[in-house]
Amino acid sequence: MRNVLNIFSDKKILIYGLGKTGISSFNFLKKKCKVFLFDDFEKNLKSLKYKFVLNSNFDYIIISPGIDINNCKLSKFLKKNSHKIYSDLDIFYSFYKNDCITITGTNGKSTACQILYEVLLKHKRDVKLVGNIGNPILSVKKVKPNTIFVIEASSYQLEYSKIFKSKYGVILNITPDHIERHKTINQYVKAKFKLLKNQSKKSFGFVKKNDPMIKKELKNKNFKSKIIQVNPIKINKVINKLDNKYFFTDANKENLSFVLSVSEKLKLKKNLIFKTISKFKGLKYRQQIIHKEKNLTIINDSKSTSFSSSIGVLKSNSNIYWLLGGMHKKGDRFKMPKKFHKRIKAFIFGKERNFFNKQLKGKIECKNFNRLRDALKFVLLKIKDEKFSDKTILFSPSAASFDSFKNFEDRGLYFNKLIKKYLNDK
Repeated sequence: MRNVLNIFSDKKILIYGLGKTGISSFNFLKKKCKVFLFDDFEKNLKSLKYKFVLNSNFDYIIISPGIDINNCKLSKFLKKNSHKIYSDLDIFYSFYKNDCITITGTNGKSTACQILYEVLLKHKRDVKLVGNIGNPILSVKKVKPNTIFVIEASSYQLEYSKIFKSKYGVILNITPDHIERHKTINQYVKAKFKLLKNQSKKSFGFVKKNDPMIKKELKNKNFKSKIIQVNPIKINKVINKLDNKYFFTDANKENLSFVLSVSEKLKLKKNLIFKTISKFKGLKYRQQIIHKEKNLTIINDSKSTSFSSSIGVLKSNSNIYWLLGGMHKKGDRFKMPKKFHKRIKAFIFGKERNFFNKQLKGKIECKNFNRLRDALKFVLLKIKDEKFSDKTILFSPSAASFDSFKNFEDRGLYFNKLIKKYLNDK
C-alpha cells in the first residue's frame, strides 16, 4: 500500500469542461471541496443551473481531456495558471490507494484494456475498466481495497496529469497522431511517456520493442521503474495454438503480447488466460465482422481514425473494398508494403477526399464519392461483377468522424444501418 498525499480536499477547484469526465469530477468532488464550473458552451452551464464568474482564487483547475488550453475561451487564464492544472487521473490518485494497470499508445488501447479486463474477471478479481474507453474513472462506485483498475489513458488525459502514478504502465506503440492538438510529434510522445516518467521503483513499464519513437525516447530518458520491452513477433507460437482468428492481425497480435506480458507480472494462471482469449470476440466497431456469407465478409472498423490503425486489418484480408474518409489527422501518412497494394480498392467519401487521394496515389486504385452511403451502394453493386471467390468490404475510415458524426460509435451505427438496409433490398 502506498501513502497518498491528498492535495484536493477542502480546496477551491475549477472544473473546466462538462462532458462525461467533467461531470464525474464534479460529482466526486462536490462534497469534498468548494467546486466551480465552466464550459465553453453556455448551454451546458445553464443545464446545471449554474452561473460562472471568473473572480475566484482557485487552488486547482481540473481540465477535461477535450479542452485544448491553446484553443478555448479561457485560454489566457489557463496559460497563466498552468501550474494549477490537473486531470481526473490526479484526483483518483489522490483519493485511492488501488493498483492500476494503465494502457496508452496510438492504436489498440481499447482492445488491450478489454482483453486484460476479461482475463482478470476470469480470475475472479474485483476489476474496474475505466478511462478513455468510455467510463470516467471518478464515476466508479463500490471501490474496495483490493479493486484493480484497468485504465485506458489518452495523450489528452496524460498531458495535464501531474501526480498520477500507475504500478503497471503500458505504451503499446507510437505513430504520429493528434498533432493538431500537441503541435509536434515530440510533444505527443512526451505526453504518452508521462505514464512511465511518473512511475516509482516498484513499478513496471511495458513498451513495444523496436518501435522507432519509443526506442528514441527510451534512449533520452532515465526511468525509475523496471522497463520491459515486449516483442510481438514472439507471439506467433501462442497464436497458432488459438482457435480464434481475431488474433491473426498484426495489431491484435501486438495487443495480446502486452496482455500476456502484464499477466505474467500479475502471476495470472495460463489456463485461465487461454480460456479467455480463445473466446474473445473483440470490441464493437473495432475490426468487427458484422456480416459473413459464403463469399463475402463485411467488417465494421469505425474506430479506425488514422492510417496506422487501418493497416493491420488491411494486411490480414484479401480482395478488399476499402471504404475510407472523414477528417484526416494532421501528419498522418499511408505507409504499407507494396505487396499488399494490389489486393485493395479504395472508395473515398467526404469533403477531404483530396488528402486521401494524394496519400494513395500511385499505390491503390481509388474512386471518390460525396457520401458514405453512395460509396457503399456502388461497392455492393460492383462486387456482384467481380470474379474473386472471397471478397471483403472493409469500413475502416482512417479518419476522425466529426465532419459528419458525433463520434466513431455514431458512425459505426450508421454504417451498420446502411448494410442492413442494402442487404435487405438485395
